[in-house]
Amino acid sequence: MKVFLILIGAILLAGLIVWLIGERGKLLMPSTKKFIRMAGLKRFMNLSALHGYIYLRLQKQYLNFLIKANPTSPSFVRKWFTDRYHSKVLTQEQAKKIITIDKEIPLQKLEQVIPHEIARSIVLQASPKIVAFECGCRHSRPNPCQPTQVCLFIGEPYATFMREHHPKESRELTRAEALELLDQEHARGHLHSAWFKDAMMDRFYVLCNCCKCCCGGIENMVKYNSPQMASSGYVVEADTSLCEACGTCVDTCPFNALSLEDDQVAINWEKCMGCGVCVDKCPNKGLSLLLDEKKGVPLEVEMLTN
Repeated sequence: MKVFLILIGAILLAGLIVWLIGERGKLLMPSTKKFIRMAGLKRFMNLSALHGYIYLRLQKQYLNFLIKANPTSPSFVRKWFTDRYHSKVLTQEQAKKIITIDKEIPLQKLEQVIPHEIARSIVLQASPKIVAFECGCRHSRPNPCQPTQVCLFIGEPYATFMREHHPKESRELTRAEALELLDQEHARGHLHSAWFKDAMMDRFYVLCNCCKCCCGGIENMVKYNSPQMASSGYVVEADTSLCEACGTCVDTCPFNALSLEDDQVAINWEKCMGCGVCVDKCPNKGLSLLLDEKKGVPLEVEMLTN
């Protein structure tokens, strides 16, 4: 009995030490208190809130584990996971509108905007608080794209949580600075995506700037045919009279949706996610984005307010 009590005491002490390390020497940091209040009792009972805390506190390690485990995961595991952790591809203009919204917007007709089974009460949260954090996907690769501090946590409690718990790996941005970061990433040929996760209280929480060589979501789509990313609601259209078959768009496309056939660009409708990266990279301005209702409803702020 004495040995058992000592063992229990050691486990509790170890747990307390781990918690204090996670909370940077405090019992509860202000952002953790806010996260707990927003999560509510139900999410604590089903451990969703604890999952969310671990995800935010150890995000780089969390993503590194997922990316390394993915090649050996069976398809049904990927399906289960993508229903709970997924994103909406954004055009550059859509991403900018999310940065500059000034009120909370519940997503209507959610199954058309984010066609996954689990998320059912997503809110775009307006907030002047935007925090840039290190990209876990890029850090999981041996030679990642630069820069790495390109994930934008938006709104509360997420932005403050990342700033308080990761002071050396994060920085607070003004809206102007966030828009500049989006422009810089777009110029590098990286796409924008809005991420949603069940453990994040079914809310939008981070706007990522994804490169095709590092992003785990893109890898899931292209390599494992796992629908972790939903289309922007647009598809690329080509003006063949302007195409010189230079191949720039083919090299740029994150989803391998473009190819050259008979000295003309060919577009795979199924693979195209409407990110628009290729549009600005075409030297002859021969590509454009076309709204396509079959691709799903765009994440347009103006539309969602109606």
